[in-house]
Amino acid sequence: MKTAVVILNWNGKALLQKFLPSIVAHSQEATIYVADNASTDDSITFIKAEFPQIKIIENKENGGYAKGYNDALKHLEEDVFCLVNSDIEVTKNWLTPIIHTFNAEDNTAIIQPKILDYKKKTHFEYAGAAGGFIDKFGYPFCRGRIFDTIEEDKGQYNSNSQIFWASGACFFIRKDVFNALNGFDESFFAHMEEIDLCWRAFNLGYTSKYISQSVVYHVGGATLSTTNPKKTYLNFRNSLATLTKNAPGNIFSLLITRLTLDGLAGVKFLLAFKFAHILAILKAHFSFYSRLSTLLKQRKTLPKKNEYYKTKSVVWSYFASKKKHFTDL
Repeated sequence: MKTAVVILNWNGKALLQKFLPSIVAHSQEATIYVADNASTDDSITFIKAEFPQIKIIENKENGGYAKGYNDALKHLEEDVFCLVNSDIEVTKNWLTPIIHTFNAEDNTAIIQPKILDYKKKTHFEYAGAAGGFIDKFGYPFCRGRIFDTIEEDKGQYNSNSQIFWASGACFFIRKDVFNALNGFDESFFAHMEEIDLCWRAFNLGYTSKYISQSVVYHVGGATLSTTNPKKTYLNFRNSLATLTKNAPGNIFSLLITRLTLDGLAGVKFLLAFKFAHILAILKAHFSFYSRLSTLLKQRKTLPKKNEYYKTKSVVWSYFASKKKHFTDL
């Protein structure tokens, strides 16, 4: 099974300098690509000089994560795509258990490794941890991370497991499945597009898995910090789009509850004097309303499957019931 490790880059020379060496050292069984999103720094010159064995794909524009990967992957012939953020450090034999799983399990379409925090390697990292899930209203959380509570890795998630979504920070998918799903939804630009893709795969009967024997370390927020209101805007807007496209049942009833919960998130930001984030939520909602008719048309064309959520409301569980760990849910 041929594997392509693809790192998306946009003006990230410093990150490439720091993290490419580990990928090159530990990925001998794969072909390594850097997909460049029309960088204006000297990233490409640096790669050509220091890592001539890496293949470069030059996208014509910065289409974000979604379009950037869609544009890059259409050129590749490998059987499995591994999408890796430029701020990921990999470890020895990180590819072996994942490729073994793909070979052994025909219905496993998407895989995520264990993602630990590069800055605090004893703990899971926010964006993915030990595999992702959602609640009934589309709020994502992970084994090892619920909202801002991040668990120490004590081996509690060392069992391989079926998950609902895999983190885009280090995301493996079969080429034929990626193509069958028509790739990422490019309207998302960045954030939540991997959850939308995994949900669409789930609704078609494919399985996503977490493989604990593969370990990577993620800086997180290297491209867009968690304190940046733009990240809040993209997460809230794209989460609503994902829910509308993919959730079964009465979508309008679901959306009314979800929008109310988003309002409570706005109150939380208000109490923390984070006014820019309140504005980001409002902008996200207005953007969602403007796209609602398009999303509803997409919804009609996509299959639906029940039992998609781990818990009815992770918001209630976390803030009201004080359940801070995945195993408490």
